[in-house]
Amino acid sequence: MRLTVAQATVRFLAAQFTERDGVEHRLIEGCFGIFGHGNVAGLGEALLEAELSDPRALPYHQARNEQGMVHAAVGYARMRNRLSTLACTSSIGPGATNMVTGAAVATINRLPVLLLPGDVFATRVADPVLQQLEVPHAPEVTVNDAFRPVSRFFDRVWRPEQLPAALLGAMRVLTDPAETGAVTLAMPQDVQAEAYDWPAELFAKRVWHVPRAVPEPAALDRAVSVVRSARRPLIVAGGGVIYSEATDALRAFAEATGIPVAETQAGKGSLPYDHPLALGAVGATGTPGANRFAREADVVIGIGTRYSDFTTASRTAFQDPGVRFVNVNVAGFDGAKHAGLPLVADARAALEALTEALAGWQVPPSYRAGAARANTEWDAVVEAAYTAGHQPLPAQTEVIGAVNEAGGPRDVVVNAAGSMPGELHKLWRTRDPKGYHVEYGYSTMGYEIAAGVGVRMAAPDRDVFVLVGDGSYLMMAQELVTAVQERIKIVVVLVQNHGFASIGSLSESLGSQRFGTAYRFRDAASGRLDGDVLPVDLAANAASLGVRVVRVTTVAELRSALRDAKAAPADSGPVLIHVETDPLAGAPDSDAWWDVPVSETAALDTTRAARAEYERQKKAQRPLAGPASDGSDA
Repeated sequence: MRLTVAQATVRFLAAQFTERDGVEHRLIEGCFGIFGHGNVAGLGEALLEAELSDPRALPYHQARNEQGMVHAAVGYARMRNRLSTLACTSSIGPGATNMVTGAAVATINRLPVLLLPGDVFATRVADPVLQQLEVPHAPEVTVNDAFRPVSRFFDRVWRPEQLPAALLGAMRVLTDPAETGAVTLAMPQDVQAEAYDWPAELFAKRVWHVPRAVPEPAALDRAVSVVRSARRPLIVAGGGVIYSEATDALRAFAEATGIPVAETQAGKGSLPYDHPLALGAVGATGTPGANRFAREADVVIGIGTRYSDFTTASRTAFQDPGVRFVNVNVAGFDGAKHAGLPLVADARAALEALTEALAGWQVPPSYRAGAARANTEWDAVVEAAYTAGHQPLPAQTEVIGAVNEAGGPRDVVVNAAGSMPGELHKLWRTRDPKGYHVEYGYSTMGYEIAAGVGVRMAAPDRDVFVLVGDGSYLMMAQELVTAVQERIKIVVVLVQNHGFASIGSLSESLGSQRFGTAYRFRDAASGRLDGDVLPVDLAANAASLGVRVVRVTTVAELRSALRDAKAAPADSGPVLIHVETDPLAGAPDSDAWWDVPVSETAALDTTRAARAEYERQKKAQRPLAGPASDGSDA
């Protein structure tokens, strides 16, 4: 079958499927692309031919920013529990390097995306081409080598003969739960257009089985022994619980044993917020109840978590001198963290095995009751934050409450960076495992709107509420145009607080007096950026992109606007609701710490005071290298 490399790539991708639990899914559901020299004549032509032949084979979607289209693919893959994703193609040079941040987001969050950046001429006949980086000591290096450290798989297809192995290697990593992340196939532009005779079997339907690895029996026995010895066990549920569709198994395990459940950012939604064993968020952005149970836990059962520093409150969350960790994870790398006992297995398979092996064993009734009390107490705090009645501008917690109230049980909230992830982690009342979508592995400003587009594409039967601050909106709002073009309904709630609220608060806590975090004119007298508020109208900006915009000033008006947006037809396109909030209105405290170093010497009294507090908090930090030895294995 004689095709160009690009045509062969497109035809191959359209024939790839995943299968788990007997259910098949198309692996590459479509392709985002921005064309330029480097991909327009190769992959661009191939996608055109595919669309004219069968528009459903590998649908093309037009993007506005290369980073944004990768964020959309990440949102899509997360919503599909890593069983389906999208490809992204760019031109050579800046189009390619714009995707590097998106690749990092995918890899850090363990989410599959396929990147097809254009590259230089393999033949070097036209050398250097436009936008080519020349490295005098290494002519084979191109800017696409920047993808290597942020990709789980990288290959450059210098010759057509290399393509089958490159494609098969890419699919293997995309479908491996332990290895997945960004996969990059750099495509030299002359090779894309080169024809070759391909074996027909390369384009046959190929189904990649996504396994549910079962726990090794001896490791399971060791884990059961540790859990049975616990007096104050705690489950930390991470994203692996969601991706493996293990929430029912987790609920059954928790109810059978009475072990309470705390959730990471990626694992939020593992239990419904009102379940009596749900402690909610844990760590630096956690609830006081979850963090109290974490401090006192003698056994921590981590399920599908990579134990980020927010989850462990920079290794201050777990304070029992003999605390032990049982870590359920598909990746042995994560299973071994904190000198834990690794149970390398799929989360659902492991939970089912643990439930069976621990049959009849339970925590004391008083311990279970304590978790229920913590849940009830925190829900009252959440209600107070949702209805704070802050004046003259609303508090951000009230905005979160209004959106939570407006959404249906299966609707999705999307967020990534700023002060909102911490508040959402503590305050959002999750009712569905896929209802909470906060990117906090890389905490990428600009992720929200693009990812919201991807989430809605992946789940067109759910309404998607994108919460975005003014700082993040200014980083990347271009994919609103994609939503307009494709009539993708997302409800964007733009919270305007005239600066970087999260970093402003952090700066203040570190003694840096919110320096450089407010959007202000430079004052002529002081020479500093502390003058009047900038006259930036982000609502007008969104309207200029074709988005329906609603301006509100009160929480009551916000609730009304959200009801109207929710009632709009599914193909009505995006709506943006603009609301101004008070950046100094606080949220309930987590009673936890995050390690951000403070200047050891400083002329500022505020910084010296912050340093003293920092040194006090550092004393609670632990290496988590294993419990103190008592001479036994008990």
